[in-house]
Amino acid sequence: MSAGWEIVVGIETHTQLATRSKMFSGASTAFGAAPNSQASAVDIALPGVLPVVNRAAVECAIKFGLAVNGKINPRSIFARKNYFYPDLPKGYQISQYELPIVQGGQVKVGEKVVRLTRAHLEEDAGKSLHEGRDGTGIDLNRAGTPLLEIVSEPDLRGAAEAVAYARELHTLVVWIGVCDGNMQEGSFRCDANVSVRKAGEQKLGTRCELKNLNSFRFMEQAIEFEAKRQIEILEDGGKIVQETRLYDPQKNETRSMRTKEDAHDYRYFPDPDLLPIVITEEMISRARDSMPRSREDRRAEFLAYGNVSAEQAAQLTSSLGVTTFALSAFKDAPRDAIPTLANWIVGPLAAKLNEENLDISRSRVSPDLLRALFRRVSDGTISNSSAVGKVLPAMWSGQGDPDQIIDKLGLKQISDAGAIEKLVDEAIAAGAKQVADYKAGREKALQSLVGQVMKASKGKANPAQVNEILRRKLGG
Repeated sequence: MSAGWEIVVGIETHTQLATRSKMFSGASTAFGAAPNSQASAVDIALPGVLPVVNRAAVECAIKFGLAVNGKINPRSIFARKNYFYPDLPKGYQISQYELPIVQGGQVKVGEKVVRLTRAHLEEDAGKSLHEGRDGTGIDLNRAGTPLLEIVSEPDLRGAAEAVAYARELHTLVVWIGVCDGNMQEGSFRCDANVSVRKAGEQKLGTRCELKNLNSFRFMEQAIEFEAKRQIEILEDGGKIVQETRLYDPQKNETRSMRTKEDAHDYRYFPDPDLLPIVITEEMISRARDSMPRSREDRRAEFLAYGNVSAEQAAQLTSSLGVTTFALSAFKDAPRDAIPTLANWIVGPLAAKLNEENLDISRSRVSPDLLRALFRRVSDGTISNSSAVGKVLPAMWSGQGDPDQIIDKLGLKQISDAGAIEKLVDEAIAAGAKQVADYKAGREKALQSLVGQVMKASKGKANPAQVNEILRRKLGG
């Protein structure tokens, strides 16, 4: 990127709301059905049909407004956004324009606060399926799917910051339960408005909109390419044309789709078939009561346990599912168990889930089993390394509970002080050099002696006892 330029980004996010039926009809929103099998008379705009607002979608919008501290307008209206496209049967999209359901709000990304302009309800269009020489097919299953379009102010500077915001927003809408967040299925799609300006300038440059960025990696690549393209044009004395562009991940380039329309081009006007949405205090109160505690509250709760690091607390609140799992694991566990259980959840358990691309709700090791495993570490039956390296993988593969696996694999530690003392004496006798090094202040020499004892015991000696006895005998 050329020096002396600033990249300015605003994000428009189309969030599919977690409702069973569509925005204005009773048709299903389930993903993966046969083409056009979930398109009702309302969705395909048969003459004489009338839309009816989905109350659950409105409730989702209220929850989002509460989560971002936005203003929930007591009265909002639907408008017709007029444009022609083959997968838009009515010839217009029902959206909101002058009076959206949510105005303002903010999303905190690290230490940065990103302002929101608005969040408004609308319906999705259908999908055009371009099938080579056979022509274009139209699938109207998505037509009418409820969306909440979340529009940020142009507060983001650069591709990395834009992606960080999109990730935070994604986590938020999934956390509060208004979206499943499945980007592969189109549940969370972002458009990035990108412009550049000379460093220090206040006036915004001419923006180009990058449509339908459905992965965070592609978003970052697209913004970086587009900013570079605009800078090169300006440095060559040219001008940026306001337009909508598509990103091609195979070629890592953006290309022009159409000249960018302004609001007046869509001829917005209030939809005569729909009454205004009236939001009461009772509706807001009910939505607030149904929401989970915020991530910030949960993070503070984990930190309050003590011995849980800020990084662990952040990982334990990476999703509502992880938080729920952790709270269940910590329930009734002694306080000194929390750091170890936290380590296991964000470490080996998370690795297993990632390896098999599983959500934590489908973990093969339950919170109860994790607590049972910790009890066997705590009472000295097995070491932490055996718990993580042998018992946890065996539990994952369904070989039984911790006690069954410990017996089956013969993992029970030697905790008899006399037996360990004998092994320590043998290690000291055979390790004169390590003994001399340790007494000369080389701490690593002690670990060499510990290793000798563990080897002699075939890994079954209690490491804590081995350390304690060695230090006592060597005067450490």
